[in-house]
Amino acid sequence: MSTVHKIAQAGFGAGTNDLYDRIRPRYQPWGLKHIKESLASDGPYNVVEIGAGTGIFTRALLADPEWSPSIKELRAVEPSEGMRSVFSKSVNDERVKVSDGTFDTTGVEDGWADLVVIAQAFHWCPDHQRAAKEFERILKPNGAVAMIWNLEDRDAERWAAQVRDLIEQHEHGTPQFRLELWRAYFKTPQYEDGFGAPNEKTWSYHLEADEDIVVDRASSKSYISVLPPDEKARVQAGDSGEIVQRRVTTCSGVDKERGLFKYPYKTWGCYLGRRSRPSFGIRTQTFDAGRVTVQHQNRFHECDVMSPVTK
Repeated sequence: MSTVHKIAQAGFGAGTNDLYDRIRPRYQPWGLKHIKESLASDGPYNVVEIGAGTGIFTRALLADPEWSPSIKELRAVEPSEGMRSVFSKSVNDERVKVSDGTFDTTGVEDGWADLVVIAQAFHWCPDHQRAAKEFERILKPNGAVAMIWNLEDRDAERWAAQVRDLIEQHEHGTPQFRLELWRAYFKTPQYEDGFGAPNEKTWSYHLEADEDIVVDRASSKSYISVLPPDEKARVQAGDSGEIVQRRVTTCSGVDKERGLFKYPYKTWGCYLGRRSRPSFGIRTQTFDAGRVTVQHQNRFHECDVMSPVTK
């Protein structure tokens, strides 16, 4: 029996993945930098990416000027055949291999990985204890797990909250990231025995968007893609479009004449080191585009965060 959630199987099945790859937001450089700076060694690194999808995060690593020369080999693990197909077309690097697998069955040999990274996927994990056991098995003694998610920021703009309210009513009990069911992982015996306290960060920023981008991103959600045609059309061309049109009409945008505006986002990053190296406890840091205050090791300092606008 498959351990992949039935909505994930259907919603990310054949025919859905080109839209997903084209429209999902890209990973911002500060998230990649946080992961790299948290690693115990200087590389080169063996990386296992679980739930690699169509390769959006993989391509971000390979394109990053600090990450790319530091990667020795990357094993991408993805249970969806359709996503693996898009991954194989979009990622062209001899250091990268993609294969079928899940959170608790990666097919990676013992003690191979310096880093296990999971981008926009760990909320689908059905068995946290088995996943923690698998992560510990494939990691080197000083290895680590990094998790990262992008999500529309409902707290930044009322219209963004309205769009999320519209689509989230169709979740039908799926274990979405926003529900934080994935945090139960930190309470499993396997995790508590093998890993230190999580180091978490949150980044707030804006991306450039238009009505089509907002509607297409809503359509790329697994639970929207499996809706009956009439319900899906209502989300795509009806309610969500009206919300965005009101936003474009009443608010200032990046380019109002072209219907472009700022789409608020948040990125959550979580770094989990093996207990074989010192654990420095929980450090939570929040970054906003512009001038920010950062708490780090009980010290505060200010820094500038650049928020690139990408489509």
